[in-house]
Amino acid sequence: MTSDDIPTASTADPDAAVEAASVRRRYTGGFEAVRGISFSVARGELFALLGTNGAGKTSTVELLEGLARPDGGTVRVLGHDPYRERAAVRPRTGVMLQEGGFPSDLTVTETLRMWAGCTSGARPPGEALDLVGLTPRARVRVKQLSGGERRRLDLALALLGRPEVLFLDEPTTGLDAEGRRDTWRLVRELRESGTTVLLTTHYLEEAEALADRLAIMHQGRIVTSGTIADVTAARPARIRFDLPDGVPPARLPLSLKAAADGRRIDIRTHRLQESLHELLCWAKESQVDLHKLDARSASLEEAFLDIAQNRATEPKGATA
Repeated sequence: MTSDDIPTASTADPDAAVEAASVRRRYTGGFEAVRGISFSVARGELFALLGTNGAGKTSTVELLEGLARPDGGTVRVLGHDPYRERAAVRPRTGVMLQEGGFPSDLTVTETLRMWAGCTSGARPPGEALDLVGLTPRARVRVKQLSGGERRRLDLALALLGRPEVLFLDEPTTGLDAEGRRDTWRLVRELRESGTTVLLTTHYLEEAEALADRLAIMHQGRIVTSGTIADVTAARPARIRFDLPDGVPPARLPLSLKAAADGRRIDIRTHRLQESLHELLCWAKESQVDLHKLDARSASLEEAFLDIAQNRATEPKGATA
């Protein structure tokens, strides 16, 4: 047994609802899905855990939910070990899995009543249905629900116990645009009321819209973390525009380091304001109209793709 296999003491941060310290998880065969990650989620915060398929997100969340014991490091939810002290943690948490297994012949209301019978301090089923917009489908059998409606039912069940910590695993998969926006609104309201939310999602715009902070995983490790601004700050901003006919790209200031694809010009810069000012001054002095001008800071999508693509050639050491 190495030092990595010995659980470390919890930091016991009183402001943290969720803590992971040097956490590892191995599977049969010896491969390591989670390789020594550490992060914490403050009470009342919405934290997004992102990563490509096989990054280790699901393996990590299962540890936080108490479904498995870490092979190294420590996990704490509301100050407790979620695996060893499940009875203390489970009544205070809500879990929305990627797929729920419901008896297909029960109605939506019957499903909620059955679940409420196993939940301490459960909301009335009608209240949970109203929260997720399923009231008109209350008497419909589960097997007759659309994929998006089943996701709403998953969320209603996760909210039955008025959780202090809510785990959302791909909550808007299968929802249309309106349903996704409604779910975002509800999640924001839950966070504003003090609920701590840990979100995993493949929709990067969802993380941008909701997360206070986030972490991006790759091959079992956290590659970068922080606020959206923190994560994107290290990536260059982008300026794009079309040059008019008769103006060769070579006339552009060399300091802008522009890349040309025909008339389309792409400039990457860590000094967006200064570069844009220089470009506009040149255009004015040269009497050149810049068509389709678009200047913006790096997006979360660009940061995510940069991580995924630049590390794609690394030796694979984890899947999940």
